[in-house]
Amino acid sequence: MNKDVLILHDNTEVELESGASLGALQVLTADKAAMIAVWDRLALDNLATVQIKNGDGLIVGRYADLVPADPVITAVHVNDDGSILTTFAIRRKTDLEKLAEQVAANTETLGIHDGAIGDMGAVISTVAAAQEGGAQ
Repeated sequence: MNKDVLILHDNTEVELESGASLGALQVLTADKAAMIAVWDRLALDNLATVQIKNGDGLIVGRYADLVPADPVITAVHVNDDGSILTTFAIRRKTDLEKLAEQVAANTETLGIHDGAIGDMGAVISTVAAAQEGGAQ
C-alpha cells in the first residue's frame, strides 16, 4: 500500500503514516538522525506552500502560510527495531501573524524609500548649490 506524502515548498517529500492531518503528521523514520532531518525540513520557508499527495499519487490538499505548531513534536514512539514514529504538528498562520508580516514588509519598504528620498534630497541640494555658484 502506498503512503500519503507531504510535499514541502522545496519539493522534499515526506512519507506519512495513515490517518495523518496537519496537526498530527505521523512520520516513521529509520532512526533518530532521520527523525531530526524531517524536523529540520519543517522550517518556515519550507512551509510557505505544502501539498499532500495520497497513496494513488493524487494531490488531495494544498496549503499555504503554514508554521510549525508549538510544540512541533507532540509524540514519539521508538519501535523495537529502532525505527521512530514521530507525530509532528504544523498549523496555519493566524490572521494576526499574517498582519505582522505585512507590517514588517511595509516598514522595510518605507525604510528603503526614506533612504532613497534622502539620497535624492542630497543630489538636489548639490545641483542647486552648483547652479547658484555658477550664476555668479
